[in-house]
Amino acid sequence: MRISLVQESITWADKAANIEKFGRHLKSLAGLTDLVVLPEMFTTGFCTDQLDLAETIEGETVMQLKLWAIQYQLAITGSFIATEQNKIYNRSFFVFPTGEVQTADKRHLFSLGGEDKLFTAGDKSLLVNYKGFKIRVIVCYDIRFPVWTRNVNNAYDLLICVANFPHRRIADWDILLKARALENQVYVCGVNRVGVDGADIHYSGHSIMLDAQAKELVTFSENETDLQTAELSIEKLEHYRSKFSVWKDADAFDLKI
Repeated sequence: MRISLVQESITWADKAANIEKFGRHLKSLAGLTDLVVLPEMFTTGFCTDQLDLAETIEGETVMQLKLWAIQYQLAITGSFIATEQNKIYNRSFFVFPTGEVQTADKRHLFSLGGEDKLFTAGDKSLLVNYKGFKIRVIVCYDIRFPVWTRNVNNAYDLLICVANFPHRRIADWDILLKARALENQVYVCGVNRVGVDGADIHYSGHSIMLDAQAKELVTFSENETDLQTAELSIEKLEHYRSKFSVWKDADAFDLKI
């Protein structure tokens, strides 16, 4: 499976500008990839106090994602600000080339940034089957919580984390992604934004694609605006798991939500 990472700046609270920007990237990838990974809240930036930006599942953002996926025949994942039954969510999505959409909401809300004051935490995980891979999608702060991402009996093969992860804590991001790859014996894809947002927070990227041994398959230069594509092999992953089967010795536990 070919997976493309888009490391880009996000124009603060401007959906039209961001749709146009990311649309150019998606058009350029038509026929060249199977899955495109966009940053967290790719149409707005991390606008946790601007609830007027929230959309329903039938809103502009998801409708545009469906059009891109169908037109360019690729899958797309990321997150956006969603509203449902008078609640606000940081909603991850996976859009298939057919236009089918699966979603789940960010489980761990970033209380230090006020996300928990107006947003509602999710209560399920986003796990999809695509191109022979079982894919788990999480959002930014979720990467800090290994119980939430624990891969029990190889339930998934690829962990994707979409983020707005600030530069001042970027060393944490680098370590956490590698830790999740090693402990779960999975490919890990982390896509972070670059630039400065409306709250004057600096983001330097460090998007990356790792194999199950935390070896770097794709990296970006700091603050670089670019896209890169890696090819993943489910056969190589299964071979590694069979030869080094630490997953069989994992502790059993129940997660209460």
